[in-house]
Amino acid sequence: MSVAPVIIPAAVKQTATILFLHGLGDTGHGWASDLANIKPKHAKLICPTAEEAPVTINGGYEMPSWFDIRSLDKNDGNEDESGVKKASELITKMIDDEVKAGIPASRILLGGFSQGGALSLYTGLTGSNLLGGVLVLSGYLPIRDTIDWSKIQKPTILQCHGDRDPVVLYDVGKSVSEILEKQNLPNYSFKTYRGLDHSANDEEMKDVRKFLNERLPPI
Repeated sequence: MSVAPVIIPAAVKQTATILFLHGLGDTGHGWASDLANIKPKHAKLICPTAEEAPVTINGGYEMPSWFDIRSLDKNDGNEDESGVKKASELITKMIDDEVKAGIPASRILLGGFSQGGALSLYTGLTGSNLLGGVLVLSGYLPIRDTIDWSKIQKPTILQCHGDRDPVVLYDVGKSVSEILEKQNLPNYSFKTYRGLDHSANDEEMKDVRKFLNERLPPI
């Protein structure tokens, strides 16, 4: 990764890590300050920036992107499978680095917004670690047909979506929830935010803060 991630250290002895992935065209700076204000004091926050790459739906224009998006129709099968898997391996390595540094996977929370939320959900389900939690804001589940559902990890997941989202449509988020609700996950929640578009609001950020504190309590 050519751009260094934004890192907000723990304010006290670090016992947890939050890794949060931005949306298409954004950078790690986009969410760092908002999350720094609500994260637990004992958690380090890492907000990486995706490398710039051509994005098909934006006419091949290069921008920070975790993987190519060829269509906004999540059911047409034309997804960047190799790109998603490559990005997931990159995020898994970042998680592994935290584990090697002494933070158990159960004390690591992975989250993201939009494309970053999609990558977080895919990695949380298919990665090599059972994480402390997965947070999906205005996201979806990419390359879902490639997932072996009999072998998924089952972390606690909070999925949040505005019902006025014009980018990742609310129905797309809801279709993901219908899939996940069939997987016998120990703790899965889907929250709807009335009137919210492709962004976050105070109500959602309060729920995010609560989730971070519940999943990464002081020890």
